[in-house]
Amino acid sequence: MAVDYRLSLHSDARRRVGGRRGGALLIPPIERIAETGSTNADLLARLAGGEHVGEGHWLVADRQTAGRGRLGRAWGDGHGNFMGSTVVRLTAGDPSPATLALVAGVALAKAVTAMAPGFGAQLKWPNDLLVDGAKCAGILMERTRDSIVIGIGVNLVVAPDLPDRPTASLSDKGASLDRDRFADALAIAMTDALWTWRQEGVGRIIAAWLPQAHPVGTPLRVSEQGIDGFFDGLAPDGALRLRREGGETMLVHAGDVELRRPVGEGK
Repeated sequence: MAVDYRLSLHSDARRRVGGRRGGALLIPPIERIAETGSTNADLLARLAGGEHVGEGHWLVADRQTAGRGRLGRAWGDGHGNFMGSTVVRLTAGDPSPATLALVAGVALAKAVTAMAPGFGAQLKWPNDLLVDGAKCAGILMERTRDSIVIGIGVNLVVAPDLPDRPTASLSDKGASLDRDRFADALAIAMTDALWTWRQEGVGRIIAAWLPQAHPVGTPLRVSEQGIDGFFDGLAPDGALRLRREGGETMLVHAGDVELRRPVGEGK
């Protein structure tokens, strides 16, 4: 699977994980299981129990019976979809852990674009991937001590019905992606993006995130506060810049942000 060049942000990626050694592609460790409640919960429990789970280790499940997203939302599974979690070990000198959502977003967009080019996948702050404005993937981050568990769910084959937003699968759009090949691609992209985050800083991650996002000027709503505005890029610390109707710009550091759709188009 020669995906390392397209997934890399760096010209020297072939000398790191995700590159090649002796003609063999190096894939980060991926543990695959048939069924579990939640891959995030499993890794959090392992870490809490003192088990050593190395950074870059992935746990990927065929089925999840208790998957969840941000704000405690249930996230349904589907056979053939990607449901997996990985661990980031925080170290002295790392950028703000909150910006790991951008790291994961960069990796996710790179993997989807590499394996399904031309499908118009776009990132939405802070943790979603959209296809034609519908949610196709999500990111969940949870912390235990000095570790962050990052869970990613991608609708490769089937999309769950959500009451408050449209959803889509890549299969709906005509892309046929093998779950295991996608897992390999995402693991490589995540390793590369994490290296960028540590070695080159949040600014470089933001510079990689923005071209993968919906355009500046996209109408948005911060759901909890009911605040409307327009996407105006990201601040240097990764916060969302929301331009209000009057021209002023506010920074959103946390919150549930949705595309603002015209009246009559649904919720």
